[in-house]
Amino acid sequence: MANIQRKIEAKRLKLLIFDLDGTLIDSRIDLVNSVNATLKHFERPELPAGVIATYVGDGAPMLIRRALGDPDDDAFVRQALEFFLGYYREHKLDHTHLYPGISDALAALRHGRNGAARQMAVLSNKPVNLSRQIIQALGICDFFYQVYGGNSFGSKKPDPEGTRKLMLEAGAKPEETLLIGDSAVDVLTGRNAGAWTCGVTYGFAPHTLQDAPPDVLVDSPEELVEVVG
Repeated sequence: MANIQRKIEAKRLKLLIFDLDGTLIDSRIDLVNSVNATLKHFERPELPAGVIATYVGDGAPMLIRRALGDPDDDAFVRQALEFFLGYYREHKLDHTHLYPGISDALAALRHGRNGAARQMAVLSNKPVNLSRQIIQALGICDFFYQVYGGNSFGSKKPDPEGTRKLMLEAGAKPEETLLIGDSAVDVLTGRNAGAWTCGVTYGFAPHTLQDAPPDVLVDSPEELVEVVG
């Protein structure tokens, strides 16, 4: 059952912006394996999957910095990041898959309740080329007119720069835009741009949504369609 803090005016929505990891795709195992491969390479102890999952959401540089224990040696962090990205590029699709119901939900959400076509886009803090490659490989690229990543702009989420760019491209006002994600980072991104926000509880960081409650909280893609479709 959806938890509604503020009723979204679904008929007015022209633009839906989706986070990627933990929202559209379950990439947990590949990210965990890549982080632990990096730690092993640099003779650091591996970390539990649940711990690494809490580090995801602010981009690869922050993920690796957190996994390393936030060292003062920036050159070492850059070296570890380079190894991580190289490993992850090769293994990004070993286990990564769409969450159940995502394809059907995207198909249903392309048109609003008034029948008007909607624009849909992805805004991730994952590097943009990796984001686009994964979306292409998993067969959902045709749903999105644009995909931006953490290196597409001078800032990452929760800065509203990417959201504002997408709204400009889609010709959508903040009150006609909904940002959907699994973490407080996504909710704050939407808020900072003046957009509606929807949190999903099946992702990597649902506990963070307690700190930044979205307008609507859903437990599945099917519930998202019920609220927004």
